[in-house]
Amino acid sequence: MSEHTMRAVTQTEFGGPEVLTVEEVARPEPLPTEVLVRVHAAGVNPVDWKTREGQGMAGLQTFPLILGWDVSGTVEEVGFGVTTLKPGDEVYGMPWFPRAAGGYAEYVTAPARQWARKPATLDHAHAAAVPLAALTAWQTVVDTAHVRAGQRVLITAAAGGVGHFAVQFARHLGAHVIATASAARHPWLKERGADETIDYTTTRFEDAVEDVDVVIDLVGDAHDETSTRSLKVLRPGGLLVAVPSGVSPELAQAAEAAGVRLTAYLVEPDGPALTTIAGLIDAGEVAVEVEETFPLEQVRAAHAHVEAGRTRGKVVLTVTE
Repeated sequence: MSEHTMRAVTQTEFGGPEVLTVEEVARPEPLPTEVLVRVHAAGVNPVDWKTREGQGMAGLQTFPLILGWDVSGTVEEVGFGVTTLKPGDEVYGMPWFPRAAGGYAEYVTAPARQWARKPATLDHAHAAAVPLAALTAWQTVVDTAHVRAGQRVLITAAAGGVGHFAVQFARHLGAHVIATASAARHPWLKERGADETIDYTTTRFEDAVEDVDVVIDLVGDAHDETSTRSLKVLRPGGLLVAVPSGVSPELAQAAEAAGVRLTAYLVEPDGPALTTIAGLIDAGEVAVEVEETFPLEQVRAAHAHVEAGRTRGKVVLTVTE
């Protein structure tokens, strides 16, 4: 490869993991206000495989498509006007979402202020596990639900990428955290800050909890009507944040009848929030879980692993040294 090309995972059609191939492609150049980042690691998220299949953010993409929104790396070059970063800075971010960012590649360009300095206590593989999942958790728990001390917060799929951050953020704010996960994950979730745990494989959470102030639903109605069932545990005026499935007319009608509030949600790039999150990580307030790493060439295996839906924390691709 020359200085003008790079390795990247591309796809030219929607489908299973087999549509992903590692190719040599043109290396991007930073525009004014942008930085060029050499990618050391890239996180793999459920939205990645859903988009690969033609779901998720597929309607916003064009072919050839380079997936990936979670990135940790080093600033290689800065465009005109950039004053906040310089070559050599170690950064992490979730650029461009929901438009394609091209994170499964050796280089990425994006506006400087969509990045933040990488947590000093993390290597790049762990830092790449943070942005999309942690921003989703932060923006739902802090910016949307405004969780505060003493509130009761139920988090579904709490052992996943977003869930394990949501548990820690809610606990950091002083909430009483109730987490759903398989029984094997319960001790780990209690270490992360969960006050109560519910085994979703044996117990329906609406039979075990009540008088909840906030539900962060990371499962959605597509699976066992989890959002609709969440309405039953909320106190009057409580809030359901429906993350993966959004808000259907039927769900909105049911929430109104139950006297509770609800909102859909989609994560946004947020450099300042990533700076705050990095501070919590470096202070030991928040831990990052990486279940497994795969080299870029094994991207198909990484997708299959995440698609199975049993990941504890995150899966990460290692890209460059």
